[in-house]
Amino acid sequence: MGRVLNVVDADGHVCEPLDLWERYIDPKFRDRAPRVMRDKDGRERFSVDGKMVGSPDGSVRAGAIGKTREEIKKMAYADGRRGGFDPHERIKDLDLEGIDAAVLYPSMGLFSGVIEDPDFSAAVCRAYNRWIVDYCKPYPERLIPAAMLPMQSPEAAVAEMRFARHTLGVRTGFLRPNPYNGRLLADHAYEPVWREAAALDMAIGFHEGTGGMQAVGVDRSFDYASKHIMSHTMEMMAAALNIIWGGVCERHPTVRFAFLECGGGWMAPWLDRMDRHFDSKSETLSENKLTMRPSDYFRRQCWISFEPVENTIESSARQLGENKLLWATDYPHYDGFLGAPQMIKSKLPATLHHPVLAQGAIDFYKL
Repeated sequence: MGRVLNVVDADGHVCEPLDLWERYIDPKFRDRAPRVMRDKDGRERFSVDGKMVGSPDGSVRAGAIGKTREEIKKMAYADGRRGGFDPHERIKDLDLEGIDAAVLYPSMGLFSGVIEDPDFSAAVCRAYNRWIVDYCKPYPERLIPAAMLPMQSPEAAVAEMRFARHTLGVRTGFLRPNPYNGRLLADHAYEPVWREAAALDMAIGFHEGTGGMQAVGVDRSFDYASKHIMSHTMEMMAAALNIIWGGVCERHPTVRFAFLECGGGWMAPWLDRMDRHFDSKSETLSENKLTMRPSDYFRRQCWISFEPVENTIESSARQLGENKLLWATDYPHYDGFLGAPQMIKSKLPATLHHPVLAQGAIDFYKL
């Protein structure tokens, strides 16, 4: 990239146009295309493969950054922050925030994993990937797309990675951390996916979506907020366990993995716990064939994203490695952060500003 990168949003989002999949999907799947529909209470909801997903308050939250609850009640999905829909408006917001580049993940597309049919999931991913590249095309050095991968089928995921890398020029793949059709990330059925990620030098970003898919802890939740609190962090803890303790990093030492929008303060103690079991020579260790401590795998090939309000950013940078941290605005989602770069800077000494605000993302995404 020609632009100097000092501030990189490692996990921004887009608001998909209401007709995205109808325009971009293979015509034979058009009647099943994901879309925004009204539920029985009249609220706009994301409908994916016949399932209403996302917040019970409606899809309007996807673009409601900076809005109050009262304002959100009066909005429609299409009223969301313009930069979610329009790349030219997105650049204006990046300039206002002092952000040099943003890596973009979906909103409605976060729920593509609820699809069980492998062929349909592949078509949904292909359509989204073609669209997001078009969205980013006017500003290739500042808007960086992440490709959606259909993990319902390892073969389809490999095919989509090749298409994304060779045809679209995308270098990052997006996955939910949840089981796809009941399959864990450590399952050896996914070995072709990780081999292809290594061959293509494609980074893998895990991002939860609260709902639709099997998720850790939701049986203990009692409202949407408690589900959001548990699933985002606990699903990512399970993903890290699968990827590190499950031997994926051992078998694929060059693949880069990031755990996004889940907070970051839990990672250091989680690695400590895995290290303790490794050091104790637990009887289960022989199943994983790990040759290094779990924390060493993390430092070699993993990253963790922090929210700007977290107070453990500096201590985690010291423990995990100053270039192993990412941060995110979550723009334009209702729980996103305006003024995020300044919030991050206020929690760090000047010597850690560039490592945390930029270098971690530069290294992970190879910007």
